[in-house]
Amino acid sequence: MPQGRRRYGTAGADLVPDPRLLLRQPRHCHRSPRRGARLPRSAWFGFELEIAAVIGTAGRDLTPQQAEGHIAGYTLFCDWSARDLQGLEGQLKIGQAKGKDGASTLGPWLVTPDELPFDLDGRLALQVRAEVNGELVGTGRTESMDWTFGEVISYASRGVELQPGDVFGSGTVPGCCLLEHLDFGDLAAFRGWLKDGDVVSLRADGLGEVRQTVRASAPPHPLAARPDPTAHPRRPRVNPSASAVPYTKGLHQVGDGVWAWLLPDGGYGWSNAGLIAGEGASLLVDTLYDLPLTAEMLSGTRPVTDRHPLRHAVLTHANGDHTHGGQLLPGSVRVIAAEGTAHEMHTEMAPELTAALQVMDLGPTLTPYLRARFGQFDFGGIRLRAPDRTFDRRLALDVGGREVQLLNLGPAHTEADTVVHIPDAGVLFAGDLLFIGCTPIVWSGPLANWIAACDAMTGLGATTVVPGHGPVTNADGIRAVRDYFGHIVEQADAAYAEGLDFQEAAFGIDLAEYAGRLDAEGVVANVYRRYREIHPDQPVLDRFALFGSMAEWDRRRQSAAVGPR
Repeated sequence: MPQGRRRYGTAGADLVPDPRLLLRQPRHCHRSPRRGARLPRSAWFGFELEIAAVIGTAGRDLTPQQAEGHIAGYTLFCDWSARDLQGLEGQLKIGQAKGKDGASTLGPWLVTPDELPFDLDGRLALQVRAEVNGELVGTGRTESMDWTFGEVISYASRGVELQPGDVFGSGTVPGCCLLEHLDFGDLAAFRGWLKDGDVVSLRADGLGEVRQTVRASAPPHPLAARPDPTAHPRRPRVNPSASAVPYTKGLHQVGDGVWAWLLPDGGYGWSNAGLIAGEGASLLVDTLYDLPLTAEMLSGTRPVTDRHPLRHAVLTHANGDHTHGGQLLPGSVRVIAAEGTAHEMHTEMAPELTAALQVMDLGPTLTPYLRARFGQFDFGGIRLRAPDRTFDRRLALDVGGREVQLLNLGPAHTEADTVVHIPDAGVLFAGDLLFIGCTPIVWSGPLANWIAACDAMTGLGATTVVPGHGPVTNADGIRAVRDYFGHIVEQADAAYAEGLDFQEAAFGIDLAEYAGRLDAEGVVANVYRRYREIHPDQPVLDRFALFGSMAEWDRRRQSAAVGPR
């Protein structure tokens, strides 16, 4: 190290410690342990590569030139961010809170200004690089700062006594944070938010490198929700359909060696799963929407799986409320799905991005609608587990000496829709080809395929039918779903013949006996799909646009139900 230049840091034999410049707990950021922790309840955990200036001598009301003389040195600064919490808090317009209060990293060196290059405007001139698990996220240069550190510190010193050890961040070096690489128009290009075990490496010329491993943390202590006094009262959500077994959360035996795990009320995300046991082996039908729900289910099925260990898991389709819990299955479990399901799992919105439904401000109608339906789920830490085996249309499995038949009857609800039939028990797991007491949604279609799938399910002769959503039913439940789609086709075709556009058709439709089903606004998506079948040149709408129309349909219905305030 050249004489006259001293580098201060936290480790290394060549350090010359100066007690005046040891980094105390600063006012402007927090130090973090070497192994970082993701902020509890955050599904969008990311980082920002910044450069930090550390104050060496006290001062206040400084000019930019004076402020530069108060800088002891520069160091790398990782600003860890919970972007989903930040997005929520930002809507309150009261500044940052827990979204920026998880952790910060400083180090590994504190380098004096005379060792570093600056451009003619007084900005640091350093090349920086950010990686996750050895994969490049972005590179950049520090000259892109809008303000010099002298200007930043001068502003902060107005009326404030700066103290040795105070730390000021540069803001993100462009290209070196995850948020910059998130494009909702090209979700497949996004590498994903940080998860347990990810290693983040940040480097800067002349300042060294910091490497930290992200670790999951314990769930937060829940806080009771506060009612919104300005909100319109809503109808209570009660599934109106009768049930062949008590419609309560948990494990219910529905046949010899066959159980259903039920999640009332059957609305968005509240899906059912199943368990089939043979001699010394068992098969799981679907997982649940998040890891806590799936963990609870796997624990609740242990009285069966301890005696008949899980050997197989079947995914009936690609939607997250049936696939997100797959990572909790033992590695020895063979996951099976239709080829179309495996394909669609790679093209669906990534699990953690589903948190957008909870945190994005999408306007006064869509925002409360989505939060009411998706706000109770925890989308953090989910890693999709891909199927180990796929099939096309049919597959017969031996589960401990029992025959279990898998039949792909899609596309209908999704690109592929598998039902699971246990002939010797007379039980059928229908996946999301059946919604009982709640409204089915046609994401893929055509509607004629769904009607044909209902006929195929009826033809299996099962006496007990477990839907993807809603209470356990029988062949009457299958016929009710078939009749619903027949009604939608009839109403949509008549509206089209009258020259109505799809929104006029959806908002004016007569739902007749189906009006009392939960989430009846799903009719908007179903009429849209039927219109696309009649006339493929209809404008293409993504799911956010469809959810927007569904939210407006629901708002009008709720307003009509409660009347003017």
